[in-house]
Amino acid sequence: MTRYIVFDVETPNHNNDRMSAIGITVIEDGSIVDNYYSLVNPETSFDYFNVQLTGIDEDMVEDAPTFPELWQEIEPLMSSGLLVAHNAVFDMNVLKKCLRYYDIVWKPYVRYTCTVLMGRSLYPRISHKLNDMCSFFDIPLDHHKADSDSNACAEILLRYLENGVQVNRFIRTCSLNK
Repeated sequence: MTRYIVFDVETPNHNNDRMSAIGITVIEDGSIVDNYYSLVNPETSFDYFNVQLTGIDEDMVEDAPTFPELWQEIEPLMSSGLLVAHNAVFDMNVLKKCLRYYDIVWKPYVRYTCTVLMGRSLYPRISHKLNDMCSFFDIPLDHHKADSDSNACAEILLRYLENGVQVNRFIRTCSLNK
C-alpha cells in the first residue's frame, strides 16, 4: 500500500467515546499530500482535564459539525488508504465508539497500523511517546492538537519507511461490528 491515512483525535472527557477534534494527514507514494482538520461538536460534556490538555472547550465546538455531519465529509478520505495512528488502539477505539453511538454503518472491520508498534521494533530502548519521538527525529509538535499530532505521526511514519520498515508486519484489524 502506498496511501496512508494518518489520523489523530482529541476527546472531550474521560469516556473517550466522542471526538472534540480530528486531524488527518495523507501520505501517498512517500510524501505528505494532504492535511485535514476539524473541531467536532461531541454533544456531550467536557472534563476539566481534557480542556486543559487540548485547549478545546464547549464554546469552541458550539458551531462545529457533529460527528455524523463530519463523517459525511471525511468518510471517503478515511476509506482511501490504510489507517495509521500513534498509539492506534486509542484512536481506533474512539472512532469505533463514535460510529456505534451514532449508528453509522461503515465497514464490518477496518485495517490499521500503529507507529508505536513500528517504533518499538526499530528502536526498542527509547520512549515511544509522541513528543519523545518528535524530539528524537527533530519533528515540530504542538502536542494534543489533532492536526499537529497527525502530521507528526505522518512524519514519524515517513522516517520508518525510509528505514525500511515493513508496514505489512504491523497491520491490525479493528472490528466495527456491535
